[in-house]
Amino acid sequence: MIWGSILLWIFGLYILYLVIFAAVKDAIDKSQVGQIVIKKYGVKDEIVTISDEEIEKELEDNEGRDNL
Repeated sequence: MIWGSILLWIFGLYILYLVIFAAVKDAIDKSQVGQIVIKKYGVKDEIVTISDEEIEKELEDNEGRDNL
């Protein structure tokens, strides 16, 4: 019985987090300051992901340049 109530609390807190997150994001986007920031810096649409292989290749290239 206690596990059910703990899971219910966790689920409720997660829903509350989603609601607050959506409300704050919407409020910032509609505010004057938010609009100024968007006009000045733009909006980041997507986070670029880089694979481990690409990172290792860059490190190897940089190490080769440092040895010259």
